[in-house]
Amino acid sequence: MTSATEAKSGKGHKDENFPVASHLISPRHRGPILAFYRFVRAADDVADHATLAPDEKIAMLDALDAALTGNGPADPEAEPLRLALAERGLPPTHARDLLDAFRLDARKSRYADWGELMAYCALSAMPVGRFVLDVHGESRSTWAASDALCAALQIINHLQDCGEDFRELDRVYLTGEALGRHRADVRDLGARAASPALLTAIRELNEGAAELLRQSAAFSGQIRDVRLALEVSVIQSLAEALVRKLRTGDPLSERVHATKLEAVAAAGSGIVRGLLARGRRGTGLALGTPR
Repeated sequence: MTSATEAKSGKGHKDENFPVASHLISPRHRGPILAFYRFVRAADDVADHATLAPDEKIAMLDALDAALTGNGPADPEAEPLRLALAERGLPPTHARDLLDAFRLDARKSRYADWGELMAYCALSAMPVGRFVLDVHGESRSTWAASDALCAALQIINHLQDCGEDFRELDRVYLTGEALGRHRADVRDLGARAASPALLTAIRELNEGAAELLRQSAAFSGQIRDVRLALEVSVIQSLAEALVRKLRTGDPLSERVHATKLEAVAAAGSGIVRGLLARGRRGTGLALGTPR
């Protein structure tokens, strides 16, 4: 295997736990966002490939980096994003930060404490929100709330997939500090059901995600673009619903994900909440004119 294309899992944006460039987003912005997603998805598939050695993964990620920046041969996974960035006059900074996260995944499988986990999220999650904001021409003053939301989404995904990550990749994002504080053994992640100690550690980290969501609660109201603001409100609502599920669910013995009905309910709640918030601020609510 020599290229990111060969390592692709087949997973697409509709398979993600949270909306990716849904039709709430203006059509003129969806193309660059989907190009970014496909590039990141290809790189993530390399980092998560079960049979590639760490050095092979890093070499393939380096090739994607070179293709994106024009410093190496073109790559079909990088070219659409390279063209989209050139068209918008945007730098490849956010995509390259994500490549650094995937390089880290290739060589690091344990995180000591919350600070170390947040440093990982600064590479693996926060650049996604920042890219979407840049595509929409939003102010960098929105980055702090965006970073909190993106980090929360990352932690929620880590908790949902903690058993699978351990069994298939020997990768653990539950911090050593949290596991140790509750006397949970990392090997408990390989069981069919979480031990009481492991559940307590999972729920501690889930409360960390809940706190991040409290920090991002006002994010949608900071965004000028109405359509993007509603998308963010939907994502916030869905994330809050998943945090509630993780407070009682066991991600080792069940899929702690939103059902289709729960996702629809969260989306509806998010849209209503977003519209009401903008109405109180006296901002426009029309969705027909793309920015």
